[in-house]
Amino acid sequence: MAEKYKRRFGDRRDARWVRDVSGLTTLMMHIMTNRTDAEVYYNDRVDVTELLKYLERKNAQHPDYKTTVFHCFILAVGRMIKERPKMNRFIQGRRMYERYEISLSFVAKRRFSDHAEEALMFFTPKDEDTLDSFSWQIAGEVKEMRKSEHSTGGIDSTIDSFAKIPRILLMPVIRIIRWLDFWGVNPKALTDGDTNYSTVLLSNIGSIKGPAVYHHLNNYGSNSIMVTIGTIHKEELVMDDGSKQIRDVVDVGATLDERIADGFYFVRSLKLVKYIFAHPELLDRPFGEPSGFDFK
Repeated sequence: MAEKYKRRFGDRRDARWVRDVSGLTTLMMHIMTNRTDAEVYYNDRVDVTELLKYLERKNAQHPDYKTTVFHCFILAVGRMIKERPKMNRFIQGRRMYERYEISLSFVAKRRFSDHAEEALMFFTPKDEDTLDSFSWQIAGEVKEMRKSEHSTGGIDSTIDSFAKIPRILLMPVIRIIRWLDFWGVNPKALTDGDTNYSTVLLSNIGSIKGPAVYHHLNNYGSNSIMVTIGTIHKEELVMDDGSKQIRDVVDVGATLDERIADGFYFVRSLKLVKYIFAHPELLDRPFGEPSGFDFK
């Protein structure tokens, strides 16, 4: 995406300044200055019956590793953002920006235990990526991360280093970091790989048998979308032809910054995710190829 734009005055290292915003949006950026002031919540129930059938066929072809529903969910959300560019925007420093790239992140436990540490996982899909290549990448990164009980480098180690700073020194350091964040000039060592700077932060609560929840946004960074999925379960649904069927469904909860787009845009965007789940073969197409979904 970066090659589409020639960097101009006011652009950030990771995003271009969106100058053509409405007066209402401009006022919202100055009245609701914090991202947490502008949170809106969206919940839905997604039919994953066809997706589960698709995964059963796909995983039979490579039994050595499994493509999961969460892998599909991450890529489906990424494809939605690819086709709906306003979902890749954020507000910081009372200005609106649009990222050059789409970044998808989640937090993973190193071990499924109360005392296990968490690691930040951060992915930037390429136009040629398909579900297979993307799933392989996720599975490989998670497997490599779980080889160690503790962080071994990258943003995790950088964050851990702050725990060693005395509180009286850490307080002014954080104030400086927040000031740099406001102006969009934080060093790459503090932003690259940080989920707070991703397009969307996702969480698979269903992996621990929990329900979808609404997770707050953060005022720090540029992340403006947080999405969770719950546990897959059976439920009776009314189909398009009026018949009733027992289907596999999953609850989805999303928290969004309402300043980046209006509710109409949000709802139509999330309908694309449902469409991809109903037609999971779309995930085998290259990431940069449009889904063909009709938004009318």
